[in-house]
Amino acid sequence: VQLQASGGGLVQAGGSLRLSCVASGRTFSAYNMGWFRQAPGKEREFVGVIRRDSATLKYADSVKDRFTISRDNAKNTVYLQMTSLKPEDTAVYYCAADRGNVLSTIIQTYDYWGQGTLVTVSS
Repeated sequence: VQLQASGGGLVQAGGSLRLSCVASGRTFSAYNMGWFRQAPGKEREFVGVIRRDSATLKYADSVKDRFTISRDNAKNTVYLQMTSLKPEDTAVYYCAADRGNVLSTIIQTYDYWGQGTLVTVSS
């Protein structure tokens, strides 16, 4: 599976942005899809994950109630809708695919990664 993330950019605090991640191949629906982010000088961290059938989602506390993950298996695409953005949300955002059966927050669990898209939130 190859993943291509897009949609990053510069936004003012309080604004919104939607990231997309398109997967190649025919087995997109077999993967749980996660979003992670890495701020400058910091380790990559979990943002959220959606189950292969969209039945279950999990979010980091820092983004809960502000970010929403969704997916369209017919389009091989997962989305990250970000609202009420804060300067501390500034990071490179990565999508990732996991073949496991449990929604994971652990980086090492994920089998495939996109290249990342930069989100910059100005104050």
